[in-house]
Amino acid sequence: MKRSVGMIHVLPENVMIFGRLAGELVPGVEVQHFLDTSLPTMSAPASRPEVINRLQTYASFASRSGSEAVLLTCTAFGRLVEEVSSAVDCPVLSVLEIMVDEALKQHGRIGIVGSHPCTVAGAERLVRERATQEGRALEVEARHCPGAFDAMRNGDWETHDRVVLENLRELVQRVDVVVAPQASLERAIVRFKDARHRVPILTSSRLSVARLRDTVERLD
Repeated sequence: MKRSVGMIHVLPENVMIFGRLAGELVPGVEVQHFLDTSLPTMSAPASRPEVINRLQTYASFASRSGSEAVLLTCTAFGRLVEEVSSAVDCPVLSVLEIMVDEALKQHGRIGIVGSHPCTVAGAERLVRERATQEGRALEVEARHCPGAFDAMRNGDWETHDRVVLENLRELVQRVDVVVAPQASLERAIVRFKDARHRVPILTSSRLSVARLRDTVERLD
């Protein structure tokens, strides 16, 4: 029987990004994509129950359709894993939690870069919270790339990439490792070159699909 996983997205671009990586890292595994572009408009606290309900519905569809694990690809869903998991019998993973796990494995000053202010603030907050829970003292510098997210939503990828690269060039001079929670930044990051500052840059999409692969393999 063919193996299957589910992915829940809010950006059409993520369907392509994660689909391509799934073909590379988990070849032969069927990927069921669920896309809801209206979820980013429901960021108010009062909308939280509806957001959870929708995510649970998509996860249930995926599970009933044979998915052995589900990945939430939007960083805004990172703190909703427990609620979504309660609706299904399969593992539910989130890009945000995976990136925080990877950030906490690093040493030195950690940089967080993102195009959406809520993503940057949420990732920084979660990294600091987890570090406190583990009794670790971490230096974290978060960098929002103003204008990049709006440019992406308008289809202006040239401006998006330029703004991200400008911020990256500044950030790598100040940190020992960079964490990029948003998959949409990957196309800019692969173009990044700085011979003077060879700082590792961890991208969410590749790490998340690799974790999804490992999760499914452990189910054997």
